[in-house]
Amino acid sequence: MILPAALLGRAGAVAPNSKIRLACIGVGGQGTSNLRALLADERVQVVAICDVDGKHRERALNLAGLKAGDGYNDFREVLARTDVDAVMNATPDHWHANVAIAAAQAGKDLFSEKPLGASIAEGRAICRAVEDNKRVLQCGTWRRSGLKVRMACELVRNGYIGELKEIQVGVPGTFAIRGGYTGMEGPEEVPAHLDYAMWLGSAPERPYTAARCHFNFRWIDEYSPGYITDWGAHFVDVAQWGAGMDETTPTEVEALEVKRRSAGLYDAPEQYRIEYRYANGLKMSMFSTDDKATYGTKFIGSEGWIFTEAETLKASNLDILRIKMKEGDTRLYESKHHHRNFIDAVISRGRTAAPAEIAQKAATICHMGAIAAKVKHGLKFDPKAETFAGDDEANAMLMRPMRDAWKI
Repeated sequence: MILPAALLGRAGAVAPNSKIRLACIGVGGQGTSNLRALLADERVQVVAICDVDGKHRERALNLAGLKAGDGYNDFREVLARTDVDAVMNATPDHWHANVAIAAAQAGKDLFSEKPLGASIAEGRAICRAVEDNKRVLQCGTWRRSGLKVRMACELVRNGYIGELKEIQVGVPGTFAIRGGYTGMEGPEEVPAHLDYAMWLGSAPERPYTAARCHFNFRWIDEYSPGYITDWGAHFVDVAQWGAGMDETTPTEVEALEVKRRSAGLYDAPEQYRIEYRYANGLKMSMFSTDDKATYGTKFIGSEGWIFTEAETLKASNLDILRIKMKEGDTRLYESKHHHRNFIDAVISRGRTAAPAEIAQKAATICHMGAIAAKVKHGLKFDPKAETFAGDDEANAMLMRPMRDAWKI
């Protein structure tokens, strides 16, 4: 009998019985995007879908070609399956830690959306679970798999703009609220297709309104500090990479010009300028803006500047962008596709482009800024202890309040 090479895993193919069996938990907008990307990898077999919204779940099951019996409302039932090797976690921020920690403890590798945790302590707990259980984790900070971002960071790291003096991070300002909501909506009946109690999870009990859930949770401080972590986690991660600061964080932070909406659900900071300083004196600022041309990361050196965001790469002088790396220059980790890079690491048991410790540092920096915006004064931070020096008010915010049933 003659068998095709693909069936045996030859000719560059993966044998069916050796595919990475994946479960997707949280399949709203970002989760569906991740699902599509992972379905396109011939080494992946999606075997389960989980979402507290039945409509999201049904849509994703159809996309993955699965039956209703492979759909779940409770992520713990998914993690109990012995035929799941890895998990894609794209739940709302306040669910990241509970799902990620449970997945690691269940022996599953993780593609986990940013920010790594909804607080500094939650991110640290994820890192511990990943390390203790020897799991592979890829955070969804996908700029690390972008060619132009890597080029920018290599030029900065090798001194082609001179000594790095300052980093500017521009993030969106005005909330991009979806669904026509204003944040002033009152309580309403929970729709039959949504398990709202499960959606809330560890967060405080609150009356249901559609304006609270799904995409717009980002603007509600109990779940997320707005664009500070939503886009900030991406751009601060790039700043860390280019500055060579992956193993640390700034030691000082202050939030200035902070403005929030005067009433309604959407109470996260909407306007701000957050100033950071590293132990070596390097300055970094994160500022809100409605000028899309400034969304991204700008490295300012003694001999020029470089700006990057996704497929954008600009410099103060075009000659900087024409520079070719020399033998002996620092070259950074290369990944050409963030989702495939995750599967590469699951198979090889090697590192990913955005592993837990690196993602934790970027998320921590964002949370430092959000905390500074609440306490309304400058703070000093210990990157090793991950605590604020002599500030009980700020240290009380290292862990987000969680209801007893879901405390980590």
